[in-house]
Amino acid sequence: MRALVLNSHGGVENFSIENIERPDTGPGRVLVKVASASLNQIDNKIRHGLPIGPDLPGVLGCDFAGVIEEVGSQAGDFSVGDEVFGCAGGVRGHGGSLAEYIAADYRLVAKKPPRLTMRQAAALPLVSITAWEAIERARISSSDHVLVHAGTGGVGHIAVQLSRHAGARVTATVGDEAGASLAKSFGASDVAFYRSEAPSDYSKRLTGGKGFSVIIDTVGGANLERSFEAASLNGRISTTTSRVKADLSPLHAKALSLNVVFMLLPMLSNVGKEKHGAILRQIATLADHGHLRPLIDPNHFTLSSAAKAYEYLEGGAAKGKVVIDIESQAA
Repeated sequence: MRALVLNSHGGVENFSIENIERPDTGPGRVLVKVASASLNQIDNKIRHGLPIGPDLPGVLGCDFAGVIEEVGSQAGDFSVGDEVFGCAGGVRGHGGSLAEYIAADYRLVAKKPPRLTMRQAAALPLVSITAWEAIERARISSSDHVLVHAGTGGVGHIAVQLSRHAGARVTATVGDEAGASLAKSFGASDVAFYRSEAPSDYSKRLTGGKGFSVIIDTVGGANLERSFEAASLNGRISTTTSRVKADLSPLHAKALSLNVVFMLLPMLSNVGKEKHGAILRQIATLADHGHLRPLIDPNHFTLSSAAKAYEYLEGGAAKGKVVIDIESQAA
C-alpha cells in the first residue's frame, strides 16, 4: 500500500511516499481502507520528536474515516463494508492513518455518522473526544457559564457546540470579528477578544466580575494563568495543554479544580480504549441529529501532498481541520 512515511524527526522534507506492507488485521482489529484522514497539531509535535510517536521510519496520523475490508477475530460487531471513523493510530504501537489502509483496534472505532461525508467524519475523532472529556470532567450543566478559549480552534469549536448542547451559556475567545461570527454560528452566546481584552475586562463585561464557572482551555502555556484569572470562585477548569510551569496559588485562593485531558493516553497505555469508542458513538448520534458539525479548512490535499499539508497546519494559516483525501491506488 502507499503511505506517507516519516523517515526521521524534523522538517517535512523527511517525509516520503513509499510502498509499504499492508498491515495484518489480527485479533481485535479491523482493516479499514482509508478514504480521508485529518491532521492534528500533535502530529507535528511527534514529527519534531515528542517521544510518543511510532518507531521510525513510520506512519503518522491519528484520525480517519473509511470502509472496513477485513474483520479480525474478537473485533466486536463490525462487518465488512461498514463505514467507520476513529482516532486509532499515529502513536507508539499503532500504525498511522496517512496510508491507504489502517489496522485499527476495534475499541477505538465507531460507525460513521450517515449524515456526514468521509471528509467531515475524518475531521471529528481526536478533537471531539478531547472536547467531550474536557466537558465531562468539568461537569458542565445548564446552570453554567462556560468560557472556551480558542473557540474556533480544533477542540474549541467542538467544545462550544457540546457545551451549548448541554444547555450552558457559552463565551468563546476569538481574535477578530470573523472569528466572532464563526463562534456564534457554532452556538456561542458571547465572545471575548483575547487580543484586546484582558480576562478581568471580559469577565467584568460578561459575568459582572463573578467569573466563569467552567473554563475549557485549549491553548495552555501562559494562557492557563489567564484561565485562573477568569474563573469564578469554586470554578472548574479543564485544560488540554498543561506542559507548563505555573503559579497554582490562584487555585487555592478561589478553590478551583483543575482537570487535565490527555486524549491519546488510552492508545499509549492500552487502558480505557472502550470509552473512546463509546464517545465516538455518541458523537455520531449528535452529528446525525445536526447538533455537531466540524469546521474544515477549504484547501484540499491528497496523500501525495500531505507533507505540504503538515507544513500548512504548522504555519497557522489553516481555518479549521486540515483533511487529507487518501488516493485509492493500493499496491
